[in-house]
Amino acid sequence: MSYIVDFKNVARVGLESSPVAEALAGLRANEARYFMNKYKHEFTVVPASESQETLDYVKRVLKEERGIEFAAQPLETARFQVENIQFAYVFYEDGLAVNVMYTVDDPKKRAVGFKLSEEMEVPKELEEKKFKFARQKSKLAGTIRGSFFVIKGEH
Repeated sequence: MSYIVDFKNVARVGLESSPVAEALAGLRANEARYFMNKYKHEFTVVPASESQETLDYVKRVLKEERGIEFAAQPLETARFQVENIQFAYVFYEDGLAVNVMYTVDDPKKRAVGFKLSEEMEVPKELEEKKFKFARQKSKLAGTIRGSFFVIKGEH
């Protein structure tokens, strides 16, 4: 069942099993606010158990581009297109959010982003790859740490 993320009243719906559920819910709400403000798009998530195609897509991009495979349990996904950009999100139980931003008509503007919920340690899978994380303050999510890499292949 899909859920439109409310960025005014942060709710842990669908994320209750996460040890950092409150922070992850804030991170998810922060993403929802961004898409509403920038694109007037309602950010809708579905349980990972109902979105195998999106999970497979994100897993394939991570593995083919950087050899990354996360051990954490995926809880929710989102997949949509705004303007000429396709987005795929996976929210993991450990507090990690991964998004694939794939511009349809410009191969130079394609990337994978990682965002860590407040209180979350950097996953081992990313430590090994030596990603540097920038900090961002959010009223909804506290301190978010983020990093990314540019997608080189066709997906």
